[in-house]
Amino acid sequence: MSEYVYVTHEGLAKLKVELHELKTVRKREVANRIEKAKDLGDLAENAEYADAKDEMSFVDGRIIELEDTINRAKMIEAGGTDVVNIGCTVEIETGGQKKTYTIMGSSEADPASGRISNETPLAHALLGKKVGDAIEVRLPSGKVTYTIKRIS
Repeated sequence: MSEYVYVTHEGLAKLKVELHELKTVRKREVANRIEKAKDLGDLAENAEYADAKDEMSFVDGRIIELEDTINRAKMIEAGGTDVVNIGCTVEIETGGQKKTYTIMGSSEADPASGRISNETPLAHALLGKKVGDAIEVRLPSGKVTYTIKRIS
């Protein structure tokens, strides 16, 4: 695991909002559900109680995960470079087809919208390269060579 979690300023803000919501609202709601479920009788056969306890475990786990991510966050400063870094948008070409990706930290990656994690094989191959460089990436279908066309 990387010592840093790369995030944009907006991504870090979203993580902080989610953490605040979990700690101040969700946790209290689930605790109330647990208390109400206790009033329903035998805890060993109380599905509502078991469900609420499971949900509390999920909320507590997510809080721990968010706190860890926030504590290890390193800001992504996008653009302004002639080499591929985290935060850059890169246009690549293979076989006459062009694709554009923005390299993000794993917490903000969304491959469907062209935001790939810095931990992917493609991003690893791109990092530190310049326009005109060719990279080779091993995919399940075999090796693919990409040429970097633009960095922004």
